[in-house]
Amino acid sequence: MNNAPLAERLRPRKLEDLFGQAHLTGKDSILRKAIDQQQIPSMILWGPPGVGKTTIAGIIAHTLQQPFYTLSAISSGVKDIREVIEKANEQKGAVLFIDEIHRFNKGQQDALLGAVEKGIITLIGATTENPSFEVNSALLSRCQVYVLKPLDEEEQINILKKALKDDEMLSHKNINLSEHEALIRIAGGDARKLLNLLEIVCNQLADNEIITDEKVMAIAQHKIALYDKKGEQHYDIISAFIKSMRGSDPNAAVYWLARMIEGGEDVKFIARRMVIFASEDIGNANPNALLLANNTFQAVNIIGYPESRIILSQCAIYLATSPKSNASYMAIEDALDNVRKKGDLPVPLHLRNAPTKMMKNMDYGKNYQYAHHYENNFVLQEFLPEAITGTRFYSPQKNAREEEIRKFLKDRWKDIYSY
Repeated sequence: MNNAPLAERLRPRKLEDLFGQAHLTGKDSILRKAIDQQQIPSMILWGPPGVGKTTIAGIIAHTLQQPFYTLSAISSGVKDIREVIEKANEQKGAVLFIDEIHRFNKGQQDALLGAVEKGIITLIGATTENPSFEVNSALLSRCQVYVLKPLDEEEQINILKKALKDDEMLSHKNINLSEHEALIRIAGGDARKLLNLLEIVCNQLADNEIITDEKVMAIAQHKIALYDKKGEQHYDIISAFIKSMRGSDPNAAVYWLARMIEGGEDVKFIARRMVIFASEDIGNANPNALLLANNTFQAVNIIGYPESRIILSQCAIYLATSPKSNASYMAIEDALDNVRKKGDLPVPLHLRNAPTKMMKNMDYGKNYQYAHHYENNFVLQEFLPEAITGTRFYSPQKNAREEEIRKFLKDRWKDIYSY
């Protein structure tokens, strides 16, 4: 065991030894009760790297009196899945742990469905990605999703102290922890990375030496901006990135994009924010922006890092140099505000569906005018509830595309709306 990395040597074997995730594994928690009762459901463990997903799966493996199999989505395929299912069927049930299950394609995930549904296997999937996006809905509906939280600073400090005190290889060096910020920042909340970095540092220090931030940075030789993907700087830099694009500055946008990429930010997170930006800040001033941003998100999913940096850069520059409008964003915000204030106003009778004779007798759909029967496919009629007739939510802004929209609306709606 001495040849194993520190993170593996220190991996908890009991729930009591686990740092963090008390909401899942603490006394009287749902998952804790399920493990204690040997009645665990199929589950997806979702959380950032190094917060205990694999460890929890390992604890379940040691606790349950069932065969336990492990596959990695990076190296396993449908054939491997079917082999495990066949063994589980012969053994009247087994637990299957799949690390990085988000890397399985639809066909591989579908191969699990029948066995999970019939209870042949109890699935434990681990993922750093949102299961709603990365796990197909049929498989997701058969699993409980447990969300693991990032480890806070105190939990990470306690992990460092435990390693220095209890690890068989580090404890005899009697090294003291004076400063911890560099260790925690470089690790980025990943306990595995934190412990392995600690081991590298301790191997370079003499007995009875003190760990300081300066020594850590010198030993790690890590020339990075201390970018915390889960902390304040994460939000500050994505804010600067969005505001640079909104301000039509492609140079600043690319700089902040580079800061995020160099700091290890999830490229899917960046792409997802650009999709939102394309609609919120550009909208109908340039409808192609949303198409490009959405295609960027899809491409980033397929290509991955490092090539995805080029795609992200192209999209960021396009969005920054595009005409801007937040009219669509303001329209839905104003409409939501109106709904909350006015409540559930009745649908005008002429707009109601009338599938039955009784509804027709109640004048549902009466006097509705079918637009395609009229010149230019338009006829003036009211579509809002009577209490808010004439209320305008969408206000085209002053850019070439929306000026065309304004003219279109003004020509048709001048008797009801003011454009």
